[in-house]
Amino acid sequence: MPHSPAQANGSNQQTAPAIAIVGSGPAGYYTAEAAVKLWGDAVRIDIFDRLPVPYGLIRAGVAPDHQSIKAVARRYETTALAGNVRFCGHVEVGRDVSVTELSDLYDAVILATGAPRDRPLDIPGEHCGNVMGSAAFVGWYNGHPDFADLSPDLSGGTAVVIGMGNVALDVARILSKTRAEFAGSDIVAHALRHLSTSSLDRIVVLGRRGPLQIMMTPKELGELGDLSRALPRVDPADLPSVEEEQALEPGLRKSLAHLRAYAANHERVDEGRVPVDFIFHAVPRAFIPDANGQVCAIEVEETRVEDGRAIGTGNRWQLPAHLVVSCIGYRTAPIPEVPFDERGGRFANTDGFIRSGLYCVGWARRGPSGTIGTNRPDGYAVIDRIAADLAATAPATGKAGRDGFDALATARGLDVVSFSDWKRIEEAETRRARDDAPREKFVAITDMIAVKDETAGEQAE
Repeated sequence: MPHSPAQANGSNQQTAPAIAIVGSGPAGYYTAEAAVKLWGDAVRIDIFDRLPVPYGLIRAGVAPDHQSIKAVARRYETTALAGNVRFCGHVEVGRDVSVTELSDLYDAVILATGAPRDRPLDIPGEHCGNVMGSAAFVGWYNGHPDFADLSPDLSGGTAVVIGMGNVALDVARILSKTRAEFAGSDIVAHALRHLSTSSLDRIVVLGRRGPLQIMMTPKELGELGDLSRALPRVDPADLPSVEEEQALEPGLRKSLAHLRAYAANHERVDEGRVPVDFIFHAVPRAFIPDANGQVCAIEVEETRVEDGRAIGTGNRWQLPAHLVVSCIGYRTAPIPEVPFDERGGRFANTDGFIRSGLYCVGWARRGPSGTIGTNRPDGYAVIDRIAADLAATAPATGKAGRDGFDALATARGLDVVSFSDWKRIEEAETRRARDDAPREKFVAITDMIAVKDETAGEQAE
């Protein structure tokens, strides 16, 4: 939430702190924005990221055909270009510099690392070939360096997408689009080429609960019905009665209206179109491999919903599956020296407070929930907490801040990427774009660094 004038005036009477933010996605930049609004030009903020490029989820998580959502990066750039905010890319906290070292240098360290790892299903056969999580699959088509070499096998018949949220919809939509329908997107070239060779003839979206519990938003659900090749289908028997539907909140009613429209396609078969079948009340229990260790089927158990929970009925059946993408949630990556909540898949914290001088925000604080905008009040809240903590301890700590980090980086030979370096990388991505794309991302860190060094050398000449 925005700071009140009293909060701002009171805090500005103190010496503004030096702050380190680990993670340059939405949570990181909203937090930096909050700090600048509270302390003004006096605060010094260094934003660290292990990649040479900023924006985290916006660059590597938001679907490439949702460019309007990615446009929020312009807001983050406004903060990034403030004279007292600095991007320090290509620096991995926990490897290149420890959390303890950052805490010795900065008045507050805020972990805004998101939740970049897939939540496992923990069922037999999960490590079969061509079974992957959405972080990997989405990272692959979005050009994340960690997943550029994924190369999913699309030569089989049926793809199964596990989950009933917007990420599952993104995956199903990307798998079912035609080449022409990617115009205007920034899907990376290697994924676009690979998708164009797909021989998948069926896509299943599998959910353990029913239509009343879906987490899909109406806009994204409606997009699937607008595609030329996809044929979304729903079993009418799975839908609630019209009377039940009237008692629901408006957003869910809109989503159910799309499912009701797709129910009209239930038994429809159109040559040249790929059925996208929504199967509700079904939970995967095991992946079944073929003789080569590749997935060929999923053992599924029918469920019923009790008090919002999916309860197995004992009735099991096999669903053919030649590609499986699990979209059931994410986990924060642990960092050495930071207490971790294994069950929650996030840093152990109380309202963003981990220990004196160390905080977390966004998905790293609360788990993978909410929208991109949910991170804004989260960032403002943690800055208010830091201001209160600093006021209660000492108004000025005399910590070295960015000068101290620069000395450490020089001593260790770290090749730190600045925001102006990133802008040169971005310009190069724009120049190499396809005619119908806004950019062609570099997918290898070495290529990003090479562009940075080459353009920096040209400017020095």
